[in-house]
Amino acid sequence: MYPLVRELAADGIPVAVTCRVLKLARQPYYRWLAHPIGERELATAYRANALFDAHRDDPEFGHRLLADEARDAGQAMADRTAWRITSANRWWSAFG
Repeated sequence: MYPLVRELAADGIPVAVTCRVLKLARQPYYRWLAHPIGERELATAYRANALFDAHRDDPEFGHRLLADEARDAGQAMADRTAWRITSANRWWSAFG
C-alpha cells in the first residue's frame, strides 16, 4: 500500500488525503519511506537466493540439504527457516 501512497504523492495528491481514504496511519508510512526494506526482509531475501541457487544446482535435494548448501555459501540459517522459505516458494525435491 505504501508504494501506492508514494506514487499518488508524486502525482500531487496529499499524503494525508491518501492515507485517510486508504485508512492508513501517516506515521508508519513516513517510517517506511525512510527505510523501505527492513533488515529481516533483506536477510530473508539473501537466504532465499542461496536456497534457490542450491535448488537450481541440485533439484533432488530436500530442504535440509539445501540449508546445508546455503550455509556453505555463507547464509547461516536453521533447518526450519530453510523449510519455511522453500515451502513458501514451492521449491520441492524432484523426488517428492
